[in-house]
Amino acid sequence: MAAFDPWDPAFLADPYPAYADLRAKGRVQYYEPTNQWLVPQHADVSALLRDRRLGRTYQHRFSHEDFGRTPPPAEHEPFHTLNDHGMLDLEPPDHTRIRRLVSKAFTPRTVERLKPYVARLAGELVDGLVRKGGGDLLGDVAEPLPVAVIAEMLGIPEADRGPLRPWSADICGMYELNPPEDVAARAVRASVEFSEYLRGLIAVRRDEPGDDLISGLIAAHDEGDRLTEQEMISTCVLLLNAGHEATVNATVNGWYALFRNPDQLAALRADHSLIPSAIEELMRYDTPLQLFERWVLDDIEIDGTTIPRGAEIAMLFGSANHDPAVLQDPERLDLTRPDNPHISFSAGIHYCIGAPLARIELAASMTALLEKAPTLTLAAEPERKPNFVIRGLEGLRVEVE
Repeated sequence: MAAFDPWDPAFLADPYPAYADLRAKGRVQYYEPTNQWLVPQHADVSALLRDRRLGRTYQHRFSHEDFGRTPPPAEHEPFHTLNDHGMLDLEPPDHTRIRRLVSKAFTPRTVERLKPYVARLAGELVDGLVRKGGGDLLGDVAEPLPVAVIAEMLGIPEADRGPLRPWSADICGMYELNPPEDVAARAVRASVEFSEYLRGLIAVRRDEPGDDLISGLIAAHDEGDRLTEQEMISTCVLLLNAGHEATVNATVNGWYALFRNPDQLAALRADHSLIPSAIEELMRYDTPLQLFERWVLDDIEIDGTTIPRGAEIAMLFGSANHDPAVLQDPERLDLTRPDNPHISFSAGIHYCIGAPLARIELAASMTALLEKAPTLTLAAEPERKPNFVIRGLEGLRVEVE
């Protein structure tokens, strides 16, 4: 069994046995290579996500020096400016203010209105896959669907959408543990290019508002809900990145799991009413976001161990989603699982604002594939991306007989 090692290909191929070992060792363990405290058990992860003694940032209370941390290198500044003004890396009151504005675009009624558009687009993408007799499920269906949906919501013209996914992939490289300098350089370049593009689009929308989220944020600002241009840019990038990254990886991780569990795939093909519970189970079974980090703002204690202010906690979502303390037989894929308290969408104030939309997208693509490609089979064993935090595949080759 591979030990916990985020850079070991054997661990990346299947991290879940190593998680079981971590859970057996205790509720918290210090991991020197990343200078983090690993938290592997479901109860602790769930509680800490709601614990206000932890924060996604510390800069609302401390300077880097006061917190005992080295400031990021000056050459990384464009990435951190972009990242640090998005609501995922803010704490109240700034987080509350921005989330309140953005949540207007993700009300149940708004998301429900998107259903026909999402279903139609998913059907068209799957039709294209079927006409070719197969292809790459990642590139042909999983990626284009959520990217198009969030771009449509933001009001990004169709002709401008080509760079969105590459920019997103490069920026998200910085969320891996100890990213090397070449990854950081790509993230910085993408941050500059994406920010410049959005700055120009915001200027256009000021003069020519439309029925889109960017226009809505501009209007809210003008009506007194203060939102700086940088906050607007960072919010749009976060929505684009978070709005498709998890959905893309949940789709391919999920279908790969189904191909490896033919009894469950057969049950799903026989009964499409299982789709809602299947989505929850597949997101649990091979979690798209494996780790979520928080800073310790005030000393906390876990199982007799004091974690001091200034430390960083790594909450292992993938491990929590396989914890037998809350899940019966967690290593088994069960699309009918009646009680599924997975935390793949996080919890607390940073609970994924786009979770309802992600579920609609996942259901639309799964429905289209089950209906239009009932003979879908795996054409070749996929290659895993060499990432740990954001878990996905390089591609998923499939055939349609």
